[in-house]
Amino acid sequence: MRVQFVTKENAPERLVCEAELIFDDTLGPLTGMKLVGFCLWRSPEGEVYVTFPSRAFGAGNERRYFDYLRSAEGSPGEVKRVKTWILEEYKTSQYAA
Repeated sequence: MRVQFVTKENAPERLVCEAELIFDDTLGPLTGMKLVGFCLWRSPEGEVYVTFPSRAFGAGNERRYFDYLRSAEGSPGEVKRVKTWILEEYKTSQYAA
């Protein structure tokens, strides 16, 4: 599996780029597929962070989000590991450019 970064013209102000997870030939039925909807954003303080594809829903007066990519074990550490990996890959791609 690898990550591919896509820069969009006319993107929102703080959107750095979008990221796509590309499934290589070692993953059986997911071979040749990609998972889209990951975004890298820049905070007002300049920090880059990752958001996952998600669906918004209302819970009372609040608006919450359900991430589509979730840990099978329910561990937040697994999610953080993927976000960290995407950020590391982004930094590597920026140094190579």
